[in-house]
Amino acid sequence: MSIFSHDRGVLLLARGDEVLVDRVTGAADESTGAPCTPATRFQIASISKQMAAVAVLLLAERGVLRLTDPVVRWLPDPPSTWSGITLHHLLTHTSGLGHWEEHPAIDLAAPTEPDALLAAFADVPPLFRPGAGWHYSSPGYVLLARTVERATGRPYAEFLAEEVFAPLGMTGSFAGSGDGRPDVAVGHEGGRPVPSWDLATVSMGAGDVWCTGADLLTWLDVPRRGRLLAPASVAAMTAPHAPTGKPGEAYGYGFFVGPLAGRRAVHHSGDNGGYKAFAAWLPDTDHRLVLLTNQAEIDPVAVTSVLDSDRV
Repeated sequence: MSIFSHDRGVLLLARGDEVLVDRVTGAADESTGAPCTPATRFQIASISKQMAAVAVLLLAERGVLRLTDPVVRWLPDPPSTWSGITLHHLLTHTSGLGHWEEHPAIDLAAPTEPDALLAAFADVPPLFRPGAGWHYSSPGYVLLARTVERATGRPYAEFLAEEVFAPLGMTGSFAGSGDGRPDVAVGHEGGRPVPSWDLATVSMGAGDVWCTGADLLTWLDVPRRGRLLAPASVAAMTAPHAPTGKPGEAYGYGFFVGPLAGRRAVHHSGDNGGYKAFAAWLPDTDHRLVLLTNQAEIDPVAVTSVLDSDRV
């Protein structure tokens, strides 16, 4: 695979507790020549939805909210068209809300006032009634992050830091802007640095988390070993709640559930401007696979070919 020669990023493959592949290569920032290292933090993009799902499940376990709660209970001035949408619908992408392409007026790189962002989401009517279909929706996960904030009275990034990352020992992970942070990879496209999307508001809950490769490997122990959550919550997170339309594939809470390289897997990819990411756990063989790269041209799903040989 090309990531081991001239590209940028981290690739980890583990079977059980044994790390089979541990590769770090390329520049974290082409403009300065700073290299990628094991301490480099990358945007994990849509894999961040798993952290939002876990935050909601933790609050459900504590009785702060219920997955059957209508989202309008937790949001300021919601539109009437959202009245039938529950947190479960948002978690499974069955709410009927659109993805970014249904919201062309939203600039993913520009900071937006939170309530103005919700108003922009509300300007686009749902694509179908709640539960009547499946349509991947990052805005739906932004609403989940706002729900966490409203239910706890705490900033979402703070909740993740204290209630999710710290208990797991994910010391290199954080949510929100990378400005001023050390060991942060700069996104690249066409060999040149590109500006980051706004992660503090626009992508909050949907694509806002930064991780090291080792931290993301640890994260996969949430479904693998039942860390952080009660068994019932882990089972709900990895259950095939909603068929996606691909053969044998469904969506759980923040995870795709279905075949990967011909094997049963829970997985997710991520794609932010200048970054790609992939993380998967294959329960039958107990493989964990993590790819983080700050190079837009890499196909993160192609990395699954490494599973065929357990080597690179």
